[in-house]
Amino acid sequence: MTESAQLAVLGLTAEEVEYARRFLRREPTEVEWAIMDAEWSEHCSYKSSKRLLRSLPTTGKNVLVGPGYDAGVIDIGGGFVASMHIESHNHPSAVDPYGGSATGIGGVLRDILSIGTRPIALVDVLRFGNITESAHSQWLFRNVVRGIADYGNCVGVPTVAGEVEFDESFERNCLVDVACLGVGRKKDLILAEAKESGDIIVIAGGSTGRDGIRGATFASRNLAKNADSERSSVQVPDPFMKKLLLDSILEALETGEIKGMKDLGGGGLSSALSEIASKGGTGIEIELRLLSLREPDITPAEMMISESQERMLLVLDEVKCKRTLKILRKYEVPYATIGKVTDDGLLTVKNGGEVVASLPAGFLAEAPLVDRREGTLPAKCGVAVEAHAPRDLSRTLLDMLSSINIGSRRWIYEQYDHEVGIRTVLKPGRADSAVLRLPNGKFMSVKADGNSRATGLDPYNGAAGCVAEACRNVVAVGAEPIAVIDHLQFGDPGDPAVYRDFAEAVRGIGDYCRGIGLPIVGGKVSFYNQDELTIKPIKPSPVALVAGLIESREHITGQNLKSDEDEILLIGKTRLELGGSEYYDRIRWGGPGKVPVADPETDRRTNLAILGLIKGGLARSVHDCSKGGLGVAIAEICIPARIGARIELKNAPREAMNAASLLFAETHGRFVVSVRPEAAKDARKLLDRAKVPNAWVGTTGGPTLVMSLGGKRLVRLDVEEIAKAWESGIPHALGEAA
Repeated sequence: MTESAQLAVLGLTAEEVEYARRFLRREPTEVEWAIMDAEWSEHCSYKSSKRLLRSLPTTGKNVLVGPGYDAGVIDIGGGFVASMHIESHNHPSAVDPYGGSATGIGGVLRDILSIGTRPIALVDVLRFGNITESAHSQWLFRNVVRGIADYGNCVGVPTVAGEVEFDESFERNCLVDVACLGVGRKKDLILAEAKESGDIIVIAGGSTGRDGIRGATFASRNLAKNADSERSSVQVPDPFMKKLLLDSILEALETGEIKGMKDLGGGGLSSALSEIASKGGTGIEIELRLLSLREPDITPAEMMISESQERMLLVLDEVKCKRTLKILRKYEVPYATIGKVTDDGLLTVKNGGEVVASLPAGFLAEAPLVDRREGTLPAKCGVAVEAHAPRDLSRTLLDMLSSINIGSRRWIYEQYDHEVGIRTVLKPGRADSAVLRLPNGKFMSVKADGNSRATGLDPYNGAAGCVAEACRNVVAVGAEPIAVIDHLQFGDPGDPAVYRDFAEAVRGIGDYCRGIGLPIVGGKVSFYNQDELTIKPIKPSPVALVAGLIESREHITGQNLKSDEDEILLIGKTRLELGGSEYYDRIRWGGPGKVPVADPETDRRTNLAILGLIKGGLARSVHDCSKGGLGVAIAEICIPARIGARIELKNAPREAMNAASLLFAETHGRFVVSVRPEAAKDARKLLDRAKVPNAWVGTTGGPTLVMSLGGKRLVRLDVEEIAKAWESGIPHALGEAA
């Protein structure tokens, strides 16, 4: 093997190299090694995770396209569909936070476009080190947010929701996940399949350069000690070309001429060509010299694995494609016909007529799976223990509200244009999840959630809790959850302890989704989120993004209090579960405690009851209890309208516990609801019939929040003081005024 060919094999294991030689019965060429290196990378092939992912529930009455394609698709009625997908750009963002995060958005937009749907909203899920103490994490945080804002704002797709956590385990390995929702007509759906021999392969959009070379391989190994040395693996964003590409493809879809489509993301041409041929049961032959190149001396291997941005692969009928090509010219989108679909099942790559690669498409698209060993699950979780009870709970609550993990995210979302496209009904900061207007007259809610602290202690229950929390946030605005996509982010899968955590998280998500009847229509796995400098993996960081449907605008509900003298209702039982909580992290009173356990059957009943209150016109506001617990949830509903409340927690459904535990436990399945006094009896009857624990705990009104337990005052704070603390967290950490 030549030296250059040896370099191309670097991302392949010795077993994979031997498998390729044995299967092909010859020595692969340099270009073939490069293609296999990209397509068999962890990032593209899921070779370490695929066996476990097959256990997840992926079917349901609304599911049209499940995992395995560029985006999941759900039927939303009236002949319309919604698509959803999530991607990560973790390693690129750790090296180049601005460009890495921007190209993450570019990739997920293309995924939604590839299925034949229009991108309508973005959701970002971010993880960083402690920005209060680390200048490096501040730099990553500022530039990732700026990259997302600039790219999304330029292409005209609003960022409507998100989630962020700060933890020292993400100091060098920040996580940047971007999800996108799309809408389209059911009849216009397109799959990434090349089915008919003779069809032509067209590459539209940006030219091919050396940026992103081996990007998929880069994302499939631990971050180097000198991360900056990997800068050539980071793609270069071009949002203006993306805008032209989006608009031209969306118009071309109306011609009916596009027969298949796929974005050129991870793995570049190697992945796109092999996968679209494999799914179609065909082959593809291309000529590399027909590609539009940015650099004249780029080699054939580099052309095949380049991940240059803003490129789409189109499958067109050679005769019936004139309108599509005319539309591309109208928008001044460059394109090139580089090859055709064949019936031989091979991916054949030519360069100036010379065959430089010829490999079975199915062989490429089905990487040999890796058997990973699960280590013994250590006893990281403690038993249920009481929280340390501080003398001044008012001061403690303010401290919690000002935490960078709980306080306002205004600093982030005000940099995004969340109203472009005029679909956004509930804006960021106004409710537990975003709500978007759909073309069929309905509304869609979307929210993503995760909890790395809880999952780090108890991967099974922590991961299940991510789905539970996202469902509650969707339900709180009046939506019925209909589909979920997950993103599973862990360290090196070759570490048995890491792989055990991953396996437990997959089981937790699968069991919860089966229990609640929620299909998983897509997702992403990101391994190797650790670096060679610290040799420490990130805390396990699964994320669940849930989409829900709202039938009528009258059912859309916010979280803020509406007026004085409303009744406040606490729904759900508080348990002695402080493991992984924000309170424990700040007070650190002893052992890890018990991580909250999400019970799907109880949650199903509770969520249905909440929707019953909303649809019956009984709930004026709904807010879920999650990070920070009940104390934080009650304080948060007071902030938007500056309306106080008088709370007595004596009758709150709970296990035996002290006041601090009651206020700050992060038990799942709980909501704080406000109702008009005249609706109180009907609301209580509905909840009792549903066998959901509930209690009246107070009334709204005045400029202060007072919380008591059995007549003993726990908290007394002016709402303005609460709001000031809540707004201060991130700006204070960055050295800015709130």
